Amino acid sequence: MTARRVAIVPHTHWDREWYEPFQAFRMRLVEVIDGLLDLMERDSSYRHFLLDGQTALVDDYLAIRPDAVGRLQNLRASGRVSIGPFSILMDEFLVSGETIVRNLESGLRRADELGGSMAVGYLPDMFGHIAQMPQLLRLAGIEHAVVWRGVPSDVDRTAFRWRAPDGSDVRAEYLVAGYGNGAALPDDAKALLRRLDNHLEEVGPFLGADDPLLVMNGSDHLPPQPWLGRVVDEVNRMQSAYELTVCSLPEYLEHAPNGALPEWRGELRSGARANMLMGVSSNRLDVRRAAARTERMIERLAEPLSALFLDAANWPAPYLELAWTELVRNAAHDSICACSVDEVVDAVLHRYAEARQIGEGLVRRAIDAISCSMTGAGTFVVNPTQADRGGLVEVVVTGDEPPGACVQVLSERFALPDSMTMSTETVRNLIGLVQGSRVDRDTYVTDVAIDEDASGIDLTVVIGTRPRRDVPIEELKRDLFTRLAVRPESEVRLHLDQPPIRRVLAVQRTVPGFGWSRFAPAPLFHPVRVNHDPEGTITMSNDLVTVTVDRLSGTFSMDGTPGYGALVDGGDHGDTYNYSPPAHDVTVDHPGAVEVAVEEEGPVRARVSVIADYTWPYRVDDTTRSRIGERPVRITTTIELQAEEASVRVDHQFVNVCRDHRLRVHLPLPEPARQSRAECAFAVVERALVAEGRSGELGLPTFPSRRFVSAGGLTVVHDGLPEYELVDITVDPTSGEQRAGTLALTLLRSTGMLSRLGMSNRPLPAGPLIPLEGSQCLGPIRATYALATGDVDPYRMADDVLVPLAVGTATGGGTRFQTGSTLIIRGAEVSAVRRCGGLLEVRVFNPTATTTTVEVPDRTGWLVGLGGRPLAPFAAGFDLRAFGIATFRLDPD
Repeated sequence: MTARRVAIVPHTHWDREWYEPFQAFRMRLVEVIDGLLDLMERDSSYRHFLLDGQTALVDDYLAIRPDAVGRLQNLRASGRVSIGPFSILMDEFLVSGETIVRNLESGLRRADELGGSMAVGYLPDMFGHIAQMPQLLRLAGIEHAVVWRGVPSDVDRTAFRWRAPDGSDVRAEYLVAGYGNGAALPDDAKALLRRLDNHLEEVGPFLGADDPLLVMNGSDHLPPQPWLGRVVDEVNRMQSAYELTVCSLPEYLEHAPNGALPEWRGELRSGARANMLMGVSSNRLDVRRAAARTERMIERLAEPLSALFLDAANWPAPYLELAWTELVRNAAHDSICACSVDEVVDAVLHRYAEARQIGEGLVRRAIDAISCSMTGAGTFVVNPTQADRGGLVEVVVTGDEPPGACVQVLSERFALPDSMTMSTETVRNLIGLVQGSRVDRDTYVTDVAIDEDASGIDLTVVIGTRPRRDVPIEELKRDLFTRLAVRPESEVRLHLDQPPIRRVLAVQRTVPGFGWSRFAPAPLFHPVRVNHDPEGTITMSNDLVTVTVDRLSGTFSMDGTPGYGALVDGGDHGDTYNYSPPAHDVTVDHPGAVEVAVEEEGPVRARVSVIADYTWPYRVDDTTRSRIGERPVRITTTIELQAEEASVRVDHQFVNVCRDHRLRVHLPLPEPARQSRAECAFAVVERALVAEGRSGELGLPTFPSRRFVSAGGLTVVHDGLPEYELVDITVDPTSGEQRAGTLALTLLRSTGMLSRLGMSNRPLPAGPLIPLEGSQCLGPIRATYALATGDVDPYRMADDVLVPLAVGTATGGGTRFQTGSTLIIRGAEVSAVRRCGGLLEVRVFNPTATTTTVEVPDRTGWLVGLGGRPLAPFAAGFDLRAFGIATFRLDPD
């Protein structure tokens, strides 16, 4: 009888931050790695150690022990440690596809600096896996993946062929018993032998007769076991049933079965054998909103605008690298999933805020660069997305003439008083408040003159709507201070020269993709009208969509379909990992009182506010598992309709004063639906009405989407509200098929425990039983989304709703024409535009089931792999397979 090979892979799984903050875990990390290096340098029988597939672990250690870099590089050079390929072990569903790519690229780059990356996509503890992960790994030159959670019951082996939608595949090693199946191995040979027998009995049904047994010797934050080499040698000498080796994952996979394997295509989101922990999509939605807005700021605005409108020499690489570092760090599954203590979530939000601030500053720089380069002065509009489009813009205009019919006035300011006389003390105080030339959001100081005579000092200030760079504000302040010091009793006559100013809304004429145009209001072919009927019903319409507000329920209809915006609040006695209703729940789905008011009448934009008063239970009693107490809650819902747009935008705002509950908005489907189509990284995935689970975790069909989800003729674009569920299930009497009538979008989930014991939806804990305050999400809440029915391009709708046109003011005197484009790309969706080595690099993907031609008119370049490895040249475009992802670099103009 041939001995079964047992591959023991020593490792540690290192959550950078989780139930303790980062610095606390790093102190433990330093102790673990210190001990590991000493162990491996003195004991050659301890052959290998896997550093968790993420370079962040190494960098966090080297930040404290910089002199140890040589020791790590020596061990890597001799093949005794595995590093990378990721920078961080990210969650795959709650961050963008571009964040996943940058995580992989930065991990590979850093691992190469340390001696080379492990060529295995190590994904041991993610809460499910995206459909396109096999393609991303193959684009990075990686042919193997290692997974645990999400593998469906159809997979009945320890390995399977995992295919992405485009057909790319990797061999996936399935950790049936998890990444800690060999944690804390005994230091006694006989005890270890019994442990192997028991484990073989557990996973035996998944193994062929000659298949090796993979033992992952480690788990969360565990140090290496120094006796491992000795006890392995003792077991090998005392028996012949097993042949034990201490090795790396690549060494194990080199000899692992790779023949007739089961196949799975698409995402891995099953709870058949391991917890999916699907509730992480909806806890701490403030983190989801921060992630969505920050990724959008960097990916869709700061990076492409900097790449396209700044000179290559001014490419802000250090700023963008810092912003991406923060985004990637936050992508760690316990960080972005917010299943962590409050200190960790605070740190996550802080990192997002800093990255967003960098992005905002870079966008201003890019807009300023355009401003200086335009031939003529005036307002201009920038389109940061690939498709030619117009859209709503807010601009400031001057003049006494009445506004035209195609604009909507938001505010007006008439000319300020012509002159006024002030004391020198008042003027000193006023000058001290002046910082730069900006007066407020709409006006700037454009000229200043100082004159004086025997009667006093004359100060003339000219105020306009366009900034001037040559106004020497600080010099003028010093000059005036000097004059006031010499003549402290003198009177100061302030003369203000400011024209009437209006802030207006208009629909901008079409702006080229990745381009600019001067501000030019478009004629309104579909203006918004608001109608009040004699019974008080309010209707908004632009002939593309009609919205009618129900004064009794606070809901609204779209094109005759009623019930949109119904808010449903129920109890949640779960934790940060899983929603779980209390044993005795109370659902509140109707307000006690409703007020409706028109905020804006059109014609460019109309807004109706619905103020609804509810009484919600205050909390869940842990003893009785019942919702108890009462609190009043007022929710203001603003429903918005814009000219020339078929989408309805919705904004809910309220102050959450209740605990242990979940709030969802119910959105009726125009047609019954058997499935949903949701955006995930580089793809739209189809999902059924049910989810696979087991007694250890109920298979709830609550799913995540990145920016949009469609079902039954309804498309929802949201800003950081990823969790949805198709509900109101009925059975078709003819076909017997289940169909859903409503899409429920989660707006808030409040819970007071990191993990909990004895929940109805998941009986056993998923982490430490730590009470939390932050995850109750008390305080101001805002949730925004947009709705459209019919045949909708969800990618275009998402850009229109979430990536507005940018507005700037040109000073004139440059060489840039009044309209134009810096880059034309057609035929695929653009994921990234940046500079690499001075060249423009673009990433595109094809979300359709047919081959497309990616057009890049009048440009040449090279298709490259992740990391920039040249693959093939192209001229004016290239073909891209169905569901394919491609990266290319353009030759200089």
